[in-house]
Amino acid sequence: MTQIAVHCEGVRKHYGSKRALDGLTLSIPHGRVVGILGPNGSGKSTLFRLLTGLTLADKGRVQVLGRPPGWRTNRDIAYLPDRARWYPDHTVRQAFTWAENFLPGFDPETAKRLAEFMKVDLDANVRDMSRGQEARVMLILCIARRVPLIILDEPFSGIDTVSRARIIEGLIDHVSDGERTVLISTHELYEAEALFDHAMFLDAGRVVLSGDADELRRQYGSMNSVMKTLYR
Repeated sequence: MTQIAVHCEGVRKHYGSKRALDGLTLSIPHGRVVGILGPNGSGKSTLFRLLTGLTLADKGRVQVLGRPPGWRTNRDIAYLPDRARWYPDHTVRQAFTWAENFLPGFDPETAKRLAEFMKVDLDANVRDMSRGQEARVMLILCIARRVPLIILDEPFSGIDTVSRARIIEGLIDHVSDGERTVLISTHELYEAEALFDHAMFLDAGRVVLSGDADELRRQYGSMNSVMKTLYR
């Protein structure tokens, strides 16, 4: 039987009068790299906060790795939120030391290999980094953890095209092994769609289309074409 990494059934979430999720239902098998896609306000970040236990559903059922989300599941989740930042007074090497001591499953040797591939200087101070360089550090801190579930919310936002291509190339090599489930929300579909083996499109807090990435590309031509068709 296929293990389900994430399951949501009839999930509703409001922020005051704003409806963020409206009866959201989905299941994601373990080992997939899944694009969670849609326009701003479609519910992607709210879904991620529910999966990490940072917020609670108003109604419905949420399970992560077979359990309700919370402190028991968070040891098994590496989460990179939108606009994440690192401590500006640390070097990259110090950040990796901190992560080794405090983040379950963090592999410092993997982190160093990723840093070398992404051209990140271990002795560089975060304060002196460009937005793209800092984004690489944040991503490495997340994906160098050997955990069953990785959640990346807009990991390429505000990053220049060259840096984005380098980061995505490193991600493809690192996470496409079928050993972990990876959820990625991004608007940078032109470069990032090569990462996905499955895609889910959200609108107004519901899944409006879900399918195998290759099959969707055969039908529509690209993920960008799917977006234009669904949200025009």
